Amino acid sequence: MIDFALVWQHKLFLLNGAVVTIQLTFGAVVIGIILGCLAGMGRIARNRFIRAIASVYVYVLRGTPMLLQIFFIYFGVPQIYLALTGSPLIPSPIKAGIFALGFNSGAYVAEIVRAGIQAVPSGQMEASRSLGMTHWQAMRDIILPQALRKVIPPLCNEFIVLLKDTSLVSVIGAGELMYSAKVMGARYYDYVQFLFGAGLVYLALTFIISQSLAALERKLGVSGNH
Repeated sequence: MIDFALVWQHKLFLLNGAVVTIQLTFGAVVIGIILGCLAGMGRIARNRFIRAIASVYVYVLRGTPMLLQIFFIYFGVPQIYLALTGSPLIPSPIKAGIFALGFNSGAYVAEIVRAGIQAVPSGQMEASRSLGMTHWQAMRDIILPQALRKVIPPLCNEFIVLLKDTSLVSVIGAGELMYSAKVMGARYYDYVQFLFGAGLVYLALTFIISQSLAALERKLGVSGNH
């Protein structure tokens, strides 16, 4: 039996975990968008070296488990830093989680951005260049604004997935929602009720974000399904 009274009694503890989950999501979204836009444009750049770097980033981050990436940033990077500098590095679980999630999300956003850019008719670039624009000016002022409108629906889906993936950061001790549920479950030797409560909070967060993003899509005149 699920004791809702017990879950409600510790609602603030779970809500504090939800706040950390939101922080992780927001931080990772910012990193993911920046890296994704850069890598997405790099994937179709005329310079082979830039294309190669962007491709390696996308293939490696998409081809390895996110949990491995979280462990590498939290456990591996400090060891590399110690070997190179001789000084210890004690990472914050939340900061490590934000970077790991952001780097991973950036690889997926890169493919979304690349597809959006390639969906813009090639004549747009040719017309821009014929008007005297440089390649970068045409990309910034003509191509990217059109591409971003096309990629809003898949980006919204990516952000919702990212919110749920924050639960993986619980393995390194970040005090997010899933970690909070596990702590309370261990305290009372009963995980079901707190996992159920965490699930309800996740559902509420994803619903709010989905509706907010759907409103944004309607405002910008695009459509997409979550």
